[in-house]
Amino acid sequence: MKKIEAIIKPFKLDEVREALSEIGIMGMTATEVKGFGRQKGHTELYRGAEYIVDFLPKIKLDIVVSDKMVDKVVETITKTAQTGKIGDGKIFIMNVEEAIRIRTGEKGDTAV
Repeated sequence: MKKIEAIIKPFKLDEVREALSEIGIMGMTATEVKGFGRQKGHTELYRGAEYIVDFLPKIKLDIVVSDKMVDKVVETITKTAQTGKIGDGKIFIMNVEEAIRIRTGEKGDTAV
């Protein structure tokens, strides 16, 4: 099993969720986060005063899938979340040793 962690722009969340649902992904966790990379924030004007916004709002998706689904999920997220502009995000893939469904006690792929 693999955990796919994707950082995407907030306005892409619904589109990505729908695309993942179409390929059979039944569950994920979405968290509102703030961060920066090459985008390095921006300046804004508020009540006549200019200030720097270092951390930009992003959405972090956590999805655990079987090994055979990893490429399809990554391809779907990449294709759907991409705008072609700086700040589109990143995808990280990590190994998951075990998954356990609390309600039933199922383990492994069946728990995901």
